This record gives sequence, C-alpha cells and structure tokens, in this order.
Amino acid sequence: MSTEADKFKAEGNAFFASKQYKEAIGAFTSAIEVSPTPNHVLYSNRSGSYASLKDFDNALKDAEECININPTWVKGFTRKATALHGQGDLVGAKDTYEEALKLDPTNAQAQSGLNAVEEAIKNEAAADGTTPDLGIGKFLQDPNLFAKLAGNPKTSAFLADQAFIQKLKQIQATPSLLNSEMVSDPRIMQVIAVLLGLDIELGNGGPGAAAQESAEPNDTPMPDAPQKETKKEPEPQSEPEPEPESEEVVNKKKADEEKALGNTDYKARRFDAAIEHYQKAWELYKDVTYLNNLAAAEFEKGDLEGSIKTCHKAIEEGRETRTDYKIIAKSFGRIGTAYHKLGDLTKSIEFYERSLTEHRTPDVLAKLRAVEKEKKQKDVEAYIDPEQAEAAREEGNAFFKAADWPNAVKAYTEMIKRAPEDARGYSNRAAAYAKLLSFPEAVRDCDSAIAKDPNFLRAYIRKANAYFAMREYNKVVDTLNEVSEKDKDHQHFNEIEALRSKALGARFQSQDGETEQETLDRVSKDPEIVSIIQDPVMQSILGQARENPAALNEHMKNPEVRKKIQLLIAAGIIRTR
Repeated sequence: MSTEADKFKAEGNAFFASKQYKEAIGAFTSAIEVSPTPNHVLYSNRSGSYASLKDFDNALKDAEECININPTWVKGFTRKATALHGQGDLVGAKDTYEEALKLDPTNAQAQSGLNAVEEAIKNEAAADGTTPDLGIGKFLQDPNLFAKLAGNPKTSAFLADQAFIQKLKQIQATPSLLNSEMVSDPRIMQVIAVLLGLDIELGNGGPGAAAQESAEPNDTPMPDAPQKETKKEPEPQSEPEPEPESEEVVNKKKADEEKALGNTDYKARRFDAAIEHYQKAWELYKDVTYLNNLAAAEFEKGDLEGSIKTCHKAIEEGRETRTDYKIIAKSFGRIGTAYHKLGDLTKSIEFYERSLTEHRTPDVLAKLRAVEKEKKQKDVEAYIDPEQAEAAREEGNAFFKAADWPNAVKAYTEMIKRAPEDARGYSNRAAAYAKLLSFPEAVRDCDSAIAKDPNFLRAYIRKANAYFAMREYNKVVDTLNEVSEKDKDHQHFNEIEALRSKALGARFQSQDGETEQETLDRVSKDPEIVSIIQDPVMQSILGQARENPAALNEHMKNPEVRKKIQLLIAAGIIRTR
C-alpha cells in the first residue's frame, strides 16, 4: 500500500476500535481508492465495519472481494460467513466456515462461528416443529425408503398394508407427526431401527398385540392337585407362507432392474437403449433418480433440449415428493451444463447458481466460475468495435480540450472497452486522470499502455510526470532511464532531460532553514550517494574527471555511469561550473 493508503487504514482502525463504524467505513473506502493495487485487508476491514452496522449485504460484497483478491486468507471466509449468518443464510454460513477450516483447521474464530451456526440451525428446526437433519427423522426422508423396507425381512411384510404406507408418507410430509405415530404404532420404531441398522424385534402380535393380551381375563383355574402328565406327540411344523409383496414393492424391483439395464447401456454408449430402459423404470416407479439418469443419457446423445425438459420434470416431481435436495441440485446442475453446451451462458450461470442454492458442491462451483469467466470474456469481445472506439477517442479529446476531465475519462474508458488493445486509450485516460490529480490511476493506465505497446514513449513520459506529482523522485528517474533507452532518435531528449533534472533537483533541494553546507552534509549521507562514492570504479572515473574534465563526457556514454554521475551532479557533489 502507499503511504496515503496506510494513513487512511490507520484512521479506519482507530474509528473501528472506538465503535465509530460509519467513520471507519469512510476511512477504509478512502484507503481502497488510493491504494495502488487491490488490497484484501482493506476490504476485510470494511466488511467488518459494515457487519457491525448490521449492513450484511455490503459486508458480504466486501468479503467476497477480499476472497477474490486473496483466496487463501482465512479471515476473508470468516467475514463472508458472518455476513451470510447475518442475512439468515445459515446453510451458506455453515459451508463458508467449513471452507475456512479447510484452509486452517486450527482457526478458533472459524470453529466458534461454525458452532454458533450449527446451534442456530438446530434451534430454528426446533422452533419450526421439525426434526433437525441430525435426528432420526432424517432417515425417513430417504428417497429409497420403501425399497430398503422391501428388502428387509423384518419390514417387507409391512408394505402389504396400504394404510401403513400412507402413514409413512404423511410422516415424510409432516415430520412433527413422528413422535405420536411411534407411540401408537410400534412398526414405526421397527422401520427406523432397520434404517439405522439396529437389530430389534417386535412382539408376534403386530401393532397393539401386547395390549390385547394383557386385557384378556385370566379365568383358567389352577389345579387342586398334581395331575398325571400325558405325553403328547410333537405336532409337525409347517413353514409359514410368505406374505405377498405389495404392488409398489414389485414395481420398485422391476424399475431397479430396468435402471440396471439402462446403466449397462449407458456405459457402453448405447444411449437410445439406455433412454428406453430409464423411461420404463420411471413408468414403473416414480423415483426422481430415474429421471436424472434419463436426462444424462439424453445429454450424452446430444438431445440437449430433451435433457433440459427431463431435468425440469425431475425438479417438479422432486418438489412434490420431498426428494433429497442433493438430487434436485443435480437436476439444476445438469440444466446448467446443457445450456453451457448450447452456448446460452446467461441461463447456464442461472441454473448453476440454483444448483448451488440447493446444495453446494466443488464441481458445480468450479463450473460456475468457468462459465462466468467465459461470459465476461465473450461480453468484452462482443463489445469491441474499432469505429466506435475512434468516435469515443475523438469525443474524449474534445472533452479534454474543453477541460471537462471527468467526461474525458468516461469517453476514454468507452474507447478502451471498444478497443482494449489500443494503447492510446489508456495513455489518454492517464492524462485526464492526472488533470483530476488521480495520479495512482494515471500510473496504472500508463503501465497498461506500455504493456500494450512497449515503444509508446508518450506513456513513459506521462508516467514519469505522475510520479513527480506524487514526489516519487527515484521512480521518476527510473522511468526516464527506461524511455531514454527506447528514444533512439532522441525525439523527446529535451523533455526527458528537463524532467530528470527537475526530479533530481527536487530530491536534493535545500530544506527550510538549511545553509548550503548543511544541505551538502545531509546529501552526502544519503545511502545511494554514499554507495556511489564508495564504488571503486566510480572513484577511478571521478579521479580521471578531476585531471581531465573532458574524460567525463566519454564515461557518460555508459547508461549506468551516466545515471550515477547525474545523481552526484544533482546532489551537488560534482559541480559543472
């Protein structure tokens, strides 16, 4: 950061410490504006100030900018998580704290924040009368619930009872019914035990059997005397007849068989056959997974519009049946991928974002970032127009001549957008920035112009003038040395040398109240001057110059020697008269 930016940052920190958050925001904003390069700490500090004022929208924007500048800095993630928590996005805050802990597993602030968010999630679930994700109610939300029950001998018979199946679906829709239904129907506990992998047994009578047995009167008389035992032949044991499977269970099994066949064809890239099997699976049993598989096969076949349509159907059906949000997120993500392949980047971004809203995964996040970058580049390329760029340049020149510097900046900015490879746009805008005393911006534009055209001499000279205005005299001289080497025809020789002399003179000029000798003594202690004087090569050159002043001109042909001699002349160590 520049000295000025450091000053504003220190002011912001002081305001923040005294809880003057609005003033802190103003100071950090000034620091950001004058900082020569984007600084993640400044955005982090301003994010914290916004959060202290409960302005979580702006706090989130600054936290995200902080992460963009430095994606390895943990505090940026904790700032973002704090803002998301403040907005009420508990799931987003939880994910962000977990990202912070991946960067630094020992970070106490991230761990404390994560604990607070998880507690808030539990409290919110309790307040809604729902079972939190970590409770047993979560297992009843399993989209493969009935298939699992059908495959377990302890629960398969339950599915013959359509009333019981309806009861399970009611609990899925309204988790708060779970506790009361567990009391009234012990089969619910058996279902949960199977889903949890526990081994428990119910009584033989089914639901309510124990209560019926205890209610029967015990009217069998006790014998008065021992009776002679009669030996009975053991009755032959017969195998119990299996309960018939319900139609739903049968259909599920058939659907899974079709899905397996579809998977085999999919892997062999027989997509038409795979599509046919997945469609049959869906017709047999309404499991959204089959639709997702169908959409994947349509995508690979090249039927992108069909894949999008199937995914929309999967999302609609999934909402109605309360399907796991991770499965719905897959549908949204595949729509995003299909639109990307179709070239509709705007819709691709929209559906990737909707997928992340359902469930954040690194894969979809990486795809989103890639599409955003691609769209930004295409938007830039689509805006390029040389004719419009020239019109904007002429408009900027007119504003410049009329001393309307803000509109000149605006016109030159339009020129840069229309012709980003034309160095003149950056150089002209640098000149307008300099008139507005925005010297750091002028330097950055000069650097951009030089990057586009390393032989654009005017950009170097404008950069040197901006450094002079900022009192960065060493940088003035360094920039002038660069342009001197490129000015082969000496077109700008006089201008360069005048500015160099001006910069060197300003560096070593007398301070208020100093005598000439005091100035000379101070300058003689300058580290760079001391280094030059102690250089054995320079000592030899200076010795020759004392005996033969004309020899100095010969040595001045060497750029490095010339630079050092000019410094000594400017400092008054060498006198030319």
